Amino acid sequence: MHFLPANISLPDFSRTDAERWAVIACDQFTSEPAYWEACRDFVGDAPSTLKMILPEAWLGDGEDARIDGTARTMRAYRDTILSELPTGYVYVERTQSDGRVRPGLVGMIDLEDYDFAAGAVSPIRATEATVVSRIPPRVKIRRDAIYELPHVMLLADDPDDTILSPYAGGQGLTPLYDTPLMAGGGHLTGWRVEASEAARIDGCLAALAHGEHPLILAVGDGNHSLATAKTIYEQYKAAHPDEAETSPLRYALAEVVNLHAAALDFEPIYRIATGCDPAALTQAFAAFAADMGESGQFPDGQVTLVAGGREDTIVYPRACHPLAVGVVDAFLERHPEVKVDYIHGEESLRRLAAAPDALGFLFSGIRKEELFPAVTASGSLPRKTFSMGQARDKRYYMEARLLR
Repeated sequence: MHFLPANISLPDFSRTDAERWAVIACDQFTSEPAYWEACRDFVGDAPSTLKMILPEAWLGDGEDARIDGTARTMRAYRDTILSELPTGYVYVERTQSDGRVRPGLVGMIDLEDYDFAAGAVSPIRATEATVVSRIPPRVKIRRDAIYELPHVMLLADDPDDTILSPYAGGQGLTPLYDTPLMAGGGHLTGWRVEASEAARIDGCLAALAHGEHPLILAVGDGNHSLATAKTIYEQYKAAHPDEAETSPLRYALAEVVNLHAAALDFEPIYRIATGCDPAALTQAFAAFAADMGESGQFPDGQVTLVAGGREDTIVYPRACHPLAVGVVDAFLERHPEVKVDYIHGEESLRRLAAAPDALGFLFSGIRKEELFPAVTASGSLPRKTFSMGQARDKRYYMEARLLR
């Protein structure tokens, strides 16, 4: 069984403001600490998942004390406001900032079925390259955490919408919450789905399997968090082989979303280089692009470079990578002297590229119908290739699951 019912915990919403409780994924707005400061001001003294996570924008800023604080908060919430639902799933409908509704189903996966290594043939696998150096800080957070909060979103290639459509609108389900989301995140409604649905859900997933090593669920978002869960579990299994099979650490909470959902868009994740001379780096990229014509084997493409109010579109022949993001990454790997960050949204990129030492890279992204064939045929895509929608439409932390 690939997607299991879970012991999901939620706070008592008669004592907790749901809008202040749920906060966006920790890996969003990493270059915009003002976003997180505004969230902190909005939350104030109220219970919130903001106090159970460490936003990546705050990494390096007293993070050890912050991690200790998250662990203390989890224990306090366990004893005061969090309680477990009967084993099952949570069906969610997220009204995005653009007004469209994205359905999903929260449950858990068996980490034995997931592998983030390049070339993996597991039923659940990463769609993008995993940067191993990003895992240790997350391990540090999860190692002492008694709860996990998921921003992992798993994609099912389900064109007939067999998995989620029976729950549309929450008809016949027990409502759990119905709340606006802070900081322009739209709206979220959740209902409880009985554990008895597990066989039907697994049957739907099995019907989607194709080929010798079928990709059942692809990690669309939160792969480094899932890789962290896998790392912790493998370490525990090595140290406690007789206990690993029944340990809560063997599983990870996630939300399954249909790849073909009308509200689900794939957006490119852009790059910005800082600590550079924008004009010189633009010239260097133009030369790099021209050189590709000698040895590249993929179709032509283009990248728009943004610095201040100026934009330069550079067309390259015979690319060194099938995706423009791969071309940009190959170039930036040659320039370790600059700092690279990953930006969601053209507006944010242009704003950040206004800095005198910054150069932004804009390009087209992968289409969502290309994802499963691409991963099945050639393995993981470059890291941070795509984002499922705009930054403000990322999954918010709402549900939790006890790990210890």
